[in-house]
Order: sequence, then structure tokens, then C-alpha cells
Amino acid sequence: MSDKRVKKKKERLRIFLCRLWLCLHSCFHVNGHTSCISPSLHIMTTEPASLEHLHVLYQCDDYIVVDKHWDIRIDSKMWYEKHTVQAQLRHRFPQLADPSTYYGFRFCHQLDFSTSGALCVALNKAAAGRAYRCFKDRTVTKAYLALIRGWVEEQTQTLDFSIGKNSSEGKTHMMCIEGTEGCENPKPCQTELTVLEYGLYDGDPVTKVLLQPLTGRTHQLRVHCSAIGHPIVGDFTYSSGADNAPYRMMLHAHLLHIPLEPQPLLVSAGDPFIPSVDPKWLPQRPLRTLAATVEALLEHRVEEDRRIKEEERERARREEERRKQSQEQMTEEESEEQRRQCQGWLSEWAGD
Repeated sequence: MSDKRVKKKKERLRIFLCRLWLCLHSCFHVNGHTSCISPSLHIMTTEPASLEHLHVLYQCDDYIVVDKHWDIRIDSKMWYEKHTVQAQLRHRFPQLADPSTYYGFRFCHQLDFSTSGALCVALNKAAAGRAYRCFKDRTVTKAYLALIRGWVEEQTQTLDFSIGKNSSEGKTHMMCIEGTEGCENPKPCQTELTVLEYGLYDGDPVTKVLLQPLTGRTHQLRVHCSAIGHPIVGDFTYSSGADNAPYRMMLHAHLLHIPLEPQPLLVSAGDPFIPSVDPKWLPQRPLRTLAATVEALLEHRVEEDRRIKEEERERARREEERRKQSQEQMTEEESEEQRRQCQGWLSEWAGD
């Protein structure tokens, strides 16, 4: 069998496994770690966070992925911050805390205080390093669910606004888009937005969307949604304090895929934006299912990874060719120099 056919079979297998994972995920996670545990049944709730309530989505020897609650910080140096994810982890897994770290656990990435969903924690320094490289190389796939104000007309779009720190008085805790007053050091960032369905929240029109950040700026999704005139429901900060009626900000880290070797980490934190959890959310017109949208996203990621690897192989091949050509040229030059030296010696001997 040719290499191309083998590669295509491997790609089809990866896509099949993604589809299988999506079909079975409501019951359990598909993974290759014999040390991993299956998560317990999790009933989403509107209740505040507690020290004892920690929902584990995934666990193995190197990582834990938790479903972060919507009103809890990841960590804090403030003595009065009793409820943090770090405190929950210490309470649930005291034997796994690393005394060489300040917080006891190494968080691979960040989620805002008001954002819920999949949060990955490394259990040792080597595992943290592997995850860090994936985030640094932007090979991690993240997807967020959100309810945003108004009905978004353009069903799929790329939000492309540079974001910088807001230096305006009273707004230094906020970010802002390039061109607005007080925006300092804006940096390019992009977000893919896909409309899932239209509906009402507490009687007002809202749109349920899937957001895929292609970069990782602070408050990126919140600022981008606000920039197109569709702020996230319950976002107190970026509504200037006006949107304070909902019990939470409606932003949830739904999907996390870290391409670790040899076994990628692929976890979903479910969907909290359903009427059975929050009756104020009333879906009216669905456009596409969450499962199909995530499947397409993962397939696109597989294809993108394949393209990147092919480009890397092509660059390596060209570099190897240049190296060989350089060596051959050096060898030819050396041979020509040796020939001239020999002719010179022969001339000298003939003269003698």
C-alpha cells in the first residue's frame, strides 16, 4: 500500500473517532489512557459555587480537566477569596498538590471569573511543559458557547479586531478595540463565530453561537461580541453595568482539544444554555446542531494539521536538497583545488 493511501486511511480513522466521540460523549469520554477515569453524571445548575462542588471531566496521570463553575476564580492571593478552583482541587485531591508551586497546581490556560467550562490542570512540570508548547504554537482548539444580545444576521463570520488595554479612567480593568479612546498597544486577534439558533432570553431576542478564538487575548470573545453590537448576555463589565439581570454571564468553554503526543486530549464540558437549566432561555429557530458544528470544526482542524505537517515536510525536504547541493558544490570546489595543486606539483617536478 502506498504512503498516500496509508495517510488517507489514518485521516479517515481520526475523523471517524471524532464522530464516535461526539456521538458517545453524552455518556462518557473516549480516550486511550488506562489510568483515566470516567466522569460522574453532572447535572448543571444555577446554584453558586462551593468548595465541595468540583466536576471532573477527565483525569489521567498527567492532567485533570474540570468544568469550572461560572462564579469562581481559578486562583487568588487574597486571603478572603475562599472559593477558587485551586482551593477546590486541594480539597478534592490533596495528595496531588505540588508543594513546589505557589498554588499547588499548574493551570495550563486561563478562564475569566465569569466564564465556565473546560479548564486543564497539569499534575507535573513535564506535563505542563508539553501543554504549554501546544498553546504557544497555537495548535490547541478551543470552542465556546455563548448567548449574545440581538439576532445576528451573518450566520458565519470572522471577527477581526485588534485588542488593546483600556487606559481610560475607571476602565483600566477592561480591554478595547483599536481606534477607540484610550486603547493602548492593540494586537491583532481573530474569532470565528457560528450561529447555532435564535431565541429569546427573558423575552429579549438573543442568538446562541459557537465562538472559536484563533488567538488568545484577554477578554477577546467578550470584546469581539461587543464590537459587533451583540454583547454577551450577562456581561456586566462590557455593558457598562447595564446587563445585570441574568444570574451569570452566558459564556462557556465547551470544547478543549490539546494535540499532546502520543494521545491527544479531547474534552467537552457540555451545554449549560438549555431551557431545563435556565427556563428564561427560549430557543425558537435552530439553524444547526452543536454536535454537527463541533464535528465540522474538528474535521477542519484535522485537515489543517495535515496541511501544516505537509508544509513542514516540504520545507525539510527543500532544506535537505539545499544542504546536499551545498555539500556537492564544496566537494567540486575542493576537487578543483586539489587538481590545480597536483598540476602545480607536476610542473615543479618536471622543472627539476
